[in-house]
Amino acid sequence: MPLFRPVLTRLREETMLIILLLVLGPLLWFAPIRSSAIGTLVDWKTIGALAGLMVLSRGLEDSGYLSRAGHWLMNHMHSERWLAVTLVMFSAALSAVITNDVALFIVVPLTLSLRRLGDLPVGRLIIFEALAVNAGSTLSPIGNPQNLYLWQQSGTSFFEFTQTMLPLSAGLTALLLLAIPLGFSHKRLTVTTPTDRSALHKPLLWCSLACYPLFLALTDLGYAGAGAIAVTLFYLIAFRHVLLGVDWLLLGVFILMFIDLGLLASLPVLAEPVSDLLRLPGGLFTAGILTSQFMSNVPATIFLTPFSDDWQRLAWGVNVGGFGLAIGSMANLIALRLARQPGLGYAFHLWSIPMLVVSALIAVPLITLLP
Repeated sequence: MPLFRPVLTRLREETMLIILLLVLGPLLWFAPIRSSAIGTLVDWKTIGALAGLMVLSRGLEDSGYLSRAGHWLMNHMHSERWLAVTLVMFSAALSAVITNDVALFIVVPLTLSLRRLGDLPVGRLIIFEALAVNAGSTLSPIGNPQNLYLWQQSGTSFFEFTQTMLPLSAGLTALLLLAIPLGFSHKRLTVTTPTDRSALHKPLLWCSLACYPLFLALTDLGYAGAGAIAVTLFYLIAFRHVLLGVDWLLLGVFILMFIDLGLLASLPVLAEPVSDLLRLPGGLFTAGILTSQFMSNVPATIFLTPFSDDWQRLAWGVNVGGFGLAIGSMANLIALRLARQPGLGYAFHLWSIPMLVVSALIAVPLITLLP
């Protein structure tokens, strides 16, 4: 039994995986899709792109340089408010490059290490970091899973996708920066984090940085699967320990998500309710926001895609839908889980729900800029 204890512990933490497995049986029974066609529900290009990015992101993280950069930033702050501004900008920029979830695994532990400094609103800093990675990751096709999926579905280039998301990401980030004076005082502080003695791995850093543009180029050309295999084989030969740290179970979650939500979308009983949802003011944009509040924005994206080919408005809707309720984005749940502070969920919603409302209002005039 002790041999299986780590596996059982991990499964207890994977609530979404368990839910997806439990609903798979009933969906297979009721959905009008033959079992031989189940594999076609999975967007394998997105799975390949996600696998490659997970390996590359882990390589950057294991190099130690991202953590060192965070410590350097924190040692150059002179007020609580500027510390918040720096952490928000650092989180937003990082999330656009290495995905919002991975960014949180870097910035939240760094923020928690500031507790020793005394009277700092660490919980509120983590809340703003969660909101920041949602805003920053909106910009990039690789910033979050829903963008990655829509990028592969749309067939647009990396630059075209980024250009489409730029007004929304800039607006969300600006809104968050404007909210910082409401949450953080201008009192002076001295941030003296201990010298970061974590090991640095320069070859791993440079190899990971070099592989990023090559992998993105292959993905942009439609060879995400081949690129993911090449990246994995390279790390298997050169940096095998990186692969051991990759959350491979997450790929299983996404494969199941594609299958479950593809089956769900095929149910005839849902055709009319979804049509009513799409007829609401704002159409697909509004549908993306509302659906994200009930099933998180990644599942909402996969669920709504079969009902419309307007990926731009769907992308805007599900990215704004990452705010509001904590379930709106997996990044929110990860931040709250890493923080482990009682009552932080309530405080999170005091900031996140107004952020959702104001973001939606800001996006309405900006969305007219879309083609």
